[in-house]
Amino acid sequence: VQLQAYGGGLVQPGGSLRLSCVGSGDTFGNYGIGWFRQAPGKEREFVATIRWSTGATLYADSVKGRFTISRERAKNTVHLQMNSLKADDMAVYYCAASRRGRPLNDIEFYTRGTSFDYWGQGTLVTVSS
Repeated sequence: VQLQAYGGGLVQPGGSLRLSCVGSGDTFGNYGIGWFRQAPGKEREFVATIRWSTGATLYADSVKGRFTISRERAKNTVHLQMNSLKADDMAVYYCAASRRGRPLNDIEFYTRGTSFDYWGQGTLVTVSS
C-alpha cells in the first residue's frame, strides 16, 4: 500500500487542523493505521492509532482528549482531527500502515513504530501565533 498524508499547515495555538492519510494500491481492511510525529531534534513519537477492522483506537497521553483518529471507509482514508493545538504539537506528522496480523483485541501493537511497514511522506504542522 502507498500512503499519502496531507492537511498540515500553520495554525495558531488553540486552533484545529485535520490531517488525512489516503491509502492506495490496497484497501485498509486488515491494517492498523497509526499517526506518528517528529519534532526538530526529537525522536519520532506515537500519536494515535486505529485498527481498521474493529475501529478500536488508542492515543498518546499527550493528545488524549484533543485529537481524534477516525476512518472513512469509502475513501480508504484515516483522519486525525487535532483540536486545541499547542506549540508542543508542532512537528512533521507521518501516517503508517501495518498489515501484520494480530488478535483483534490487540491495539497496543500498533503504537510502536517498528510494527509498521509502510510510511507516508509526512506533513508539517506548525503551531504559532
